[in-house]
Amino acid sequence: MSPLAANLVAVLGAASLAVAQTPNAPGTQNRYPFTKQYDQGFLDGYSVLKHIGGQGPYSNRVSYGISRDPPDGCAVDQVIMLKRHGERWPDPNPAAKFQVSLNKIYGTNQTAFTGALEFLNRWKYFVPEGRYVRLESYNGPYAGLLDGYIHGAEYGVRYGHLWDQTAANLTIPMFSSGYERILTTARKFGEGFFGWNYTDVVAMNVIPEEVYMGANSLTPTCLHDKDTPMCDLLGKSNLHPQFKVAAARLNGQNEKLALNSSDIYNLMQMSAYELNVRGYSDWVNVFTLDEWVAFGYTQDLSYYYCNGPGYVNGRTVGSVFANASLTLLNQGPEKSGKLFFNFCHDTNITPVLAAFGIASPPEPLPIDHIPFPNPYSSSDIVPMGGHLTMERLTCNATAITKPGTYVRLILNEAVVPYTGCQDGPGYSCSLARFTEMVSHSLPDFISTCGFDHTYPQYLDFWWNYNTTRDYNRETQDPIPAGEGLLTYKGTAA
Repeated sequence: MSPLAANLVAVLGAASLAVAQTPNAPGTQNRYPFTKQYDQGFLDGYSVLKHIGGQGPYSNRVSYGISRDPPDGCAVDQVIMLKRHGERWPDPNPAAKFQVSLNKIYGTNQTAFTGALEFLNRWKYFVPEGRYVRLESYNGPYAGLLDGYIHGAEYGVRYGHLWDQTAANLTIPMFSSGYERILTTARKFGEGFFGWNYTDVVAMNVIPEEVYMGANSLTPTCLHDKDTPMCDLLGKSNLHPQFKVAAARLNGQNEKLALNSSDIYNLMQMSAYELNVRGYSDWVNVFTLDEWVAFGYTQDLSYYYCNGPGYVNGRTVGSVFANASLTLLNQGPEKSGKLFFNFCHDTNITPVLAAFGIASPPEPLPIDHIPFPNPYSSSDIVPMGGHLTMERLTCNATAITKPGTYVRLILNEAVVPYTGCQDGPGYSCSLARFTEMVSHSLPDFISTCGFDHTYPQYLDFWWNYNTTRDYNRETQDPIPAGEGLLTYKGTAA
């Protein structure tokens, strides 16, 4: 060390000691020297949760740094939420593929696995044969039932002021699409939000996932969908070269092992579901960062081109929810209500985001390489338990904004500034401007998707809902209608 540097260190050391020994001002807390109030690191982080698409546990969206709390001078007076079900076991089709790849591994009859697969000498498959497929997970830190309850409890603190716990004969509707795990999530969310009042206050409405519902649905779809060339093209092309590298590496570590790219994809997908069920997966560490990035991009391509902004009818399908939301926001809480909690699938949320024009990249996703940074990360958009929340804000005047009604969109707890409209407090958008921008950009669902006048023409259940509490909890009325769908007495299957 040079004499100059040594003197500098001595001076700084003496100064810090003096600071440490100086009594704090009255009423202040003692602080350690060199303790920073704000971290300066801001280093890039890595988490596998950001590279498993919609397969695994929930994580908040990467934030723009805007406070999640209402802007100063503003109060939330209406909330519209669209939430995906929580973490779950796999569906039957991928579960069968997991078993195929595992059978290939165990079929080598090795006495002991080595290398990255050494843990298989102790590991057991986590899906009991013939049980739990499609259902919410109930154990572990990422349990789907826990996700729903905690989310409801957190929103109870945030939006509990929007319902009167002392009111007599109060009924607040909640809306779930007709799938078992969706309804389970809705119930758990309701229990968390309303607490002991859940059974007496909520009227759970189950909206069938059927084409005959037309536009009066949380899961609208087109009668004809012939214009999906990019989605159809993806197919097996989403198996990136990184999977071949992974297969070669594992095959080289264990005699007789003959995994291929499809096996690697299956095992990576399986590890995401093991996180959902067990909360921990040894399989995650079998694969490299590059391989996980490649896996995540396969998910991004699928959402983007099959159900998102790259799907030709994506915005059309999403327009059903978007148009109805505009009506609610403009009618306001006094006329239409304050709380609208809705539950559906991931592939019903991505079209809504496309319709609102958020989380949509300016250019189509490339299929010949993985872009960096990735402009459409499905792990940030529709993880298990993912949700879009719309807040209607009543705001006072500020130095730069007028008093009035504004709108904020929050995706997975990150405030998303609306492109082209940030004229309100906290980067919110005035309701009038928001309505104009969204309504003028939406295609017509009925004509575009091939429905005629015999089908429901618009979303109506938010205004004409059932007030029964029969479906707030499990009853004998729900009848499995195949593939996890539910129907109810008096409702066509």
